Amino acid sequence: PSSLCHQTISTFTCVYKVKAEGVICEDLRKGSAEFMDHNDGQEESSELFQAQSHIYKHVFNFAHSMCLKCAVQLGIPDIIHNHKQPVTLPELVSGLQFPSTKTTFVHRLMRLLVHSGFFANSNQGEEEGYVLTPSSRLLIKDELTNLSPFVQAMVQPALVTPWQFLGDWFRGNELTAFETAHGVGIWDYGDQNPEFNNLFNEAMASDSRMLNLVVKDCKEIFGALGSLVDVGGGTGITARIILEAFPHIKCTVFDLPQVVANLPEIENLNYVAGDMFLSIPSADAILFKCVLHDWSDEDCVKILKRCREAIPSKDGGKVIIIDMVINDEKDEHDITETKLVFDIMMMVFVTGRERNEKEWEKLFLEAGFSHYKITPIFGLRSIIEVYP
Repeated sequence: PSSLCHQTISTFTCVYKVKAEGVICEDLRKGSAEFMDHNDGQEESSELFQAQSHIYKHVFNFAHSMCLKCAVQLGIPDIIHNHKQPVTLPELVSGLQFPSTKTTFVHRLMRLLVHSGFFANSNQGEEEGYVLTPSSRLLIKDELTNLSPFVQAMVQPALVTPWQFLGDWFRGNELTAFETAHGVGIWDYGDQNPEFNNLFNEAMASDSRMLNLVVKDCKEIFGALGSLVDVGGGTGITARIILEAFPHIKCTVFDLPQVVANLPEIENLNYVAGDMFLSIPSADAILFKCVLHDWSDEDCVKILKRCREAIPSKDGGKVIIIDMVINDEKDEHDITETKLVFDIMMMVFVTGRERNEKEWEKLFLEAGFSHYKITPIFGLRSIIEVYP
């Protein structure tokens, strides 16, 4: 009958429609899953390629160091500074006294150094010229605050080679990777190699000259002192800077005999030879600039105990430490990274380390001091005043 036929057709149509919709839904689900899988795959690939870039960047970080050394060696910051206006590429090549065939190579060197923030581009008429940035201004050789010696010393072969032996050092018994590489510790190596010793000392001196930027603002720290001993003060750069700002202080530079021998004394500055592990000359304050980070915790406690004996228990006696304080919660990422690199450098070259506040405090208390004050005034470094 027609009604039965109609019912059958309607039922078939519904069944077919349901099946068809099911097929469509299934296709949509498959398509969606494939699309999601495709997106997930793209995201994973992108993440892995970023990881590859991250690895390559750090593997080749030495290229930044070597290009910076090259720029200092060639005197590029000085050429740009003396030009008094943006230096075009041809002018730079001419100033370097290079043939024009070197132009493209100079361009490539400068392109990386501009990208790294050591120089910047500025329009000079129709041509683009190079100008200095705050970083390259610190590399001008005639300026008082000049870190060129530091740059050149830190990437010389004697200091770069030990990094190649870091893995061997972990497996070995030497005190430092420097000793693994050279057979002797860094201080003995310096005694045996005068040229290295001179470069290293000049690097430390150039770093100390950065104190000129802020020492006059440290009246609360130095102003009331009548006498000060700069332990490990080398040729007296730090002491001289302090004296220029506070000429009333009687300063003594205390270092090893071979360091202070025959150094000329001036008014309120004299040199004394000795061993800080045995005794330290008495004074109102004992100063350590970037010295304690060279030594292990055990050695630092011994040195600080000698300081405790050398300063008055009352009337303002104190130890003044200029060194890094790691603070990864408050410091900017780049500052923290630099401090952590310095910490590894201490591990490679010497037996010391960079420390956070709790690690410093532990040393002070073990050495018999009661309290301290940290003033983060020297960029990467802080002044720490330690009291009996």
